[in-house]
Amino acid sequence: MSAPANFPGEPESSPAIAREFGLADHEWDRVLTTLSRKPSYAELGVISVMWSEHCSYKSSRIHLGRLPTTGPQVVQGPGENAGAVDIGDGFCAVFKMESHNHPSYIEPYQGAATGVGGILRDVFTMGARPVASLNSLRFGRPDHPKTPHLLKGVVAGIGGYGNCIGVPTVGGEVQFDASYDGNILVNAFTVGIAKTEELFFGVAEGVGNPIIYVGAKTGRDGIHGATMASAEFGDETESKLPTVQVGDPFMEKLLLEACLEIFKTDCLAGVQDMGAAGLTSSSVEMAARAGNGVELDLDAIPRRTKALSPYEMLLSESQERMLMVAKEGREQEVFDICAKWDLDASIVGRVTDTGRFVCKATPGYDPFDGTGTRDPVVVVDLPVDLLTDAAPKYDRPQRPRTERASIVSLTGDAPEDLGAEIVRLIGSPNIGSRSWIWRQYDHIVQDGTVIRPGDGDAAVIRVFCRDETGTREKYLAISVDCNARHVELDPFAGAAMAVAECTRNLVCVGAKPLGLTDCLNFGNPEVPEQMWRFSQAIDGLSAACRALGAPVVSGNVSLYNETDRRSILPTPTVATVGQLEDPSHRLGLGFVRDGDVIAHLGEPSRGVLGGSEWLVQRTGSVTGAPVGIDLDAEVALQHAMLELIGNRLLQSAHDISDGGIAICLAESCIAEGLGARVTLPPTDDAPAHALLFSEEPSRIIVSISPSDVGDVGEICRRYGVPFRKIGRVGGATLLIEDICDVPIEELAEAHAAALDFIVHEPS
Repeated sequence: MSAPANFPGEPESSPAIAREFGLADHEWDRVLTTLSRKPSYAELGVISVMWSEHCSYKSSRIHLGRLPTTGPQVVQGPGENAGAVDIGDGFCAVFKMESHNHPSYIEPYQGAATGVGGILRDVFTMGARPVASLNSLRFGRPDHPKTPHLLKGVVAGIGGYGNCIGVPTVGGEVQFDASYDGNILVNAFTVGIAKTEELFFGVAEGVGNPIIYVGAKTGRDGIHGATMASAEFGDETESKLPTVQVGDPFMEKLLLEACLEIFKTDCLAGVQDMGAAGLTSSSVEMAARAGNGVELDLDAIPRRTKALSPYEMLLSESQERMLMVAKEGREQEVFDICAKWDLDASIVGRVTDTGRFVCKATPGYDPFDGTGTRDPVVVVDLPVDLLTDAAPKYDRPQRPRTERASIVSLTGDAPEDLGAEIVRLIGSPNIGSRSWIWRQYDHIVQDGTVIRPGDGDAAVIRVFCRDETGTREKYLAISVDCNARHVELDPFAGAAMAVAECTRNLVCVGAKPLGLTDCLNFGNPEVPEQMWRFSQAIDGLSAACRALGAPVVSGNVSLYNETDRRSILPTPTVATVGQLEDPSHRLGLGFVRDGDVIAHLGEPSRGVLGGSEWLVQRTGSVTGAPVGIDLDAEVALQHAMLELIGNRLLQSAHDISDGGIAICLAESCIAEGLGARVTLPPTDDAPAHALLFSEEPSRIIVSISPSDVGDVGEICRRYGVPFRKIGRVGGATLLIEDICDVPIEELAEAHAAALDFIVHEPS
């Protein structure tokens, strides 16, 4: 095969440039062998981004296949822009979570904002109108000099983009740990609603069909962003700013409305967001899904920057852009709607039957002043399969972590004043109020938010499902979670605990889990201990998803989250979507009525403090014996909860998680300002502080009307769930018999001040 032309001014490809683009030497050799020639500079750029971890999942693909992805409720599983689950009456919930970690560390506002924009496009590309967003954030130590700047920038970026486009941000989570000092995590989630029969897919179907570019013009921002996201940080991190995209939420709003209007015309054969790797990944992935080829005319690309080379146009990650495959002869419908919404639209190629990715461009052509004669030459000619299914796939070596001396059954020294310890813990950055963050998000736009941030274990939203028969209201619950400390101690159990807590959050607000999306944030996969953590976490996720009936319908892998060879804590974040049968089933976490009985559901604590926030603060490291999880017990607990809530037998529900039962009780008191008098469930020999602060899973604190206690106990007995009355709601203090008596006002003040180190830090 003859080599495509190198564009004027572009260097000859070489092993050195390949390394600069992130390819290993053996991967460069594989390219030469496969092509029987050297790639052009543009081709090398295309191969490098499509073979990056971010696009090819080359270190994770063999493991991801072990996740459960099917079920009666699954409408669309992994492999498309987003997943979808059935919510009845011909409608589905479409959702996904993505990482934008590296860009957000380099430029926190734009990194986070474009992360939100990207996940919104993944959802509305499927034909779904976005109805709510969440986020999961990780930052370094609260006293690290960069943390205030990074947190403020990320929160402002999330709020700025989401608020402007009019999609509510209804919850999320944030944690701090020294392992994230040089590599923060920004994981963004969005859910939308669509008619099941009207979903759109990213396929380049129909040989001869025109390929239409829609949306913002192309610039140089984000070039090699996918490659940058697939490498660890080092001394040169700050110089990577040009690889960060710049977002425009007002343009995205126009694009969203235009796309949804175009979809209604049925004039499209396929559509794909130009996300990571931009024009390259969108066109190649669409061709691969359809088993076709594509030919692109790069001269026709709308651009905002002069003298863009083919390499730059193909790899740019400029935001707010879509690639559509129109049905032949119906292009004008796309153009007319785009003109209405003031969006650029241009035919930039055709679907072919060659199975190849071909790009042409004219040297010297300048669309700004019309100089130069259009005479395009081939600059890229590659097999589509080489960039997708035949991309490298590695079964990297694994080595179980050698048990460290610190991983022993530690309980720490008993504090003298446990009441003061509870106050201190509930006011700490990893436990306390996130209201400073939530105040910057519009969480009530669209008039669908039913349980707001902080009021329940999960957010609950009302969604409006409209068709020719009218409008139906449905109620969804959404939650995001991961306790990386527990994953660090035991990757299998820690990952399973993340799924269990996320689905437990749903049942605590009255929702049945339907499906799950994940964002798997890990370190360097070339380090055998890191690869072992990843593989173990996959198995833990799989076991929990199967047990709890929450298949994985979409997701993302983010590797190389390291700086100077120091890895983050393994953080397999999961987000779940559930549905309430009846809006009256919804429950908050706060105690609501004096005299209600407080009960503990689940096996009482054994006093194991491994991975707990209390022990981390006490010792300065993630340590202690792993707490483990009994998935059968978790399943029984969640099924019992759904029946209890369905029978309207509970007044509140709050799962025991970060900070243990002490923090769970304190948060339930703070929510409505009502105190409680309780006695901890007894256990053998464990000291009081271990019982208070253990984060063992599969436990829920509920409040019950005294007249309903018998019915609650009977349902728990039938499911084999331990049920113990531990106290009553009332008073102005949290009184734990023989342990402490703390004023609710004091707990609330400490809780509210948890992020003051950010609020009062000069920008």
